[in-house]
Amino acid sequence: MELGTIGYNYSHDADFVMDRPNGPGCWLMLVIKTPALFELSGKSFSVRENSFVIISPDTPCRYRASGDTYTDDWIYFSADEDDVSHFGELSIPINEPVYLGDAEPVSHIVHILAYEHYSAEPCHIELEEHYTEILLLSVSRTIRSGAHISSKMFLEKNHRMTQLRTIIHTDPERTMSIDEMAASVNMSRSGFQHLYKKMFGISVINDVINGRLERAKRLLSSTDLTVSEIASKCGYTTEYNFMRQFKSRTGKTPTEYRRQI
Repeated sequence: MELGTIGYNYSHDADFVMDRPNGPGCWLMLVIKTPALFELSGKSFSVRENSFVIISPDTPCRYRASGDTYTDDWIYFSADEDDVSHFGELSIPINEPVYLGDAEPVSHIVHILAYEHYSAEPCHIELEEHYTEILLLSVSRTIRSGAHISSKMFLEKNHRMTQLRTIIHTDPERTMSIDEMAASVNMSRSGFQHLYKKMFGISVINDVINGRLERAKRLLSSTDLTVSEIASKCGYTTEYNFMRQFKSRTGKTPTEYRRQI
């Protein structure tokens, strides 16, 4: 890869539009920091802030702000066949925006690249080459971890994740295993767990436990069900596991909790 021009943290007002019907003319990398509307080869994308995209030279593209401002980092560059193959090896898509979750680490590298690119300091060319690879590896790691979400899939995943959490808290007896929940949103186990905590501020395991115990408390205080029946209705396979976890979290056995109501 050979870098051309680099821009860091450029902002435009609400009427900003970049329209390249014949493509940008060379490879273009963007770190998108505000919500935006993109059209790439006739496909429309509603792009979230903290997203990333690489656009190929001949891809018709049009993008604009979807709010009061549009802010991004940009790098124009040339790439040969080996470079394009490298993108594939790193699982970095071309002409498809991806949501990074937190774009600050990537943007920080762009900032360093801009300095080195326009610098006359010793070794700036070598440093630029290394930081370019670090930038790609940083994006790749986010994508491969499953922590990102493709922009066009965000609303669907958001809805499904919210549905899962509703079941966890209202009907824990139906709660699936972590692997089953991850599979239901087409994510790896680690990616699902990372996204769940990012969305809801709590790990999925702790949320499942909280959902079970909150329902157990409601049933203990409002019904005459036995402890064994309540354990079953809260998703526990054995009464012992329920009692052990209940006491560990509340400091009381289920029976002691019921007596104090």
